[in-house]
Order: sequence, then C-alpha cells, then structure tokens
Amino acid sequence: MEHPFVNDLSDKSLEDLQSSISGLMNKLNFAYRTGNQSLIRQLHMVIESYKKEYNKKMDEIIKKQNMSGKINIQKD
Repeated sequence: MEHPFVNDLSDKSLEDLQSSISGLMNKLNFAYRTGNQSLIRQLHMVIESYKKEYNKKMDEIIKKQNMSGKINIQKD
C-alpha cells in the first residue's frame, strides 16, 4: 500500500529516489528501535511509494536499452 500523501515522484532522478529510500530506511530503523508502530506503518507506506517509482524508472531504462530477461545463445 502506498502512502496517500506522497506527491508525484516522477520528477525525481534515480539517485534522488535511492537517497530518499536510504534516509527513510534509517528512520524506519529508528522507529523499530523505539517501538513506534504508527510511525513504522507510515514509513513502510512511504518507502513502498519510493520503491515503486524507482522500479518504474529502472524498467523504463531497461526497455530503452532493449535489454530482455532472456539469454539468447546461438550456435554458429
């Protein structure tokens, strides 16, 4: 489930998204240490929103480079 208050992330670069995810993970670790369940749930939703956008951008890059998940081995 994505967080309803996260704005459109499509303008962020891959580096910005990764940096934000890293920072959010640090905050999530803190929330776990303090036992703040409300904050943990909120951070999970925000992280999911960022990861979804990150994966979407990675998929676009792979499509642009015409990379497929298949390995094509041809014998000559």
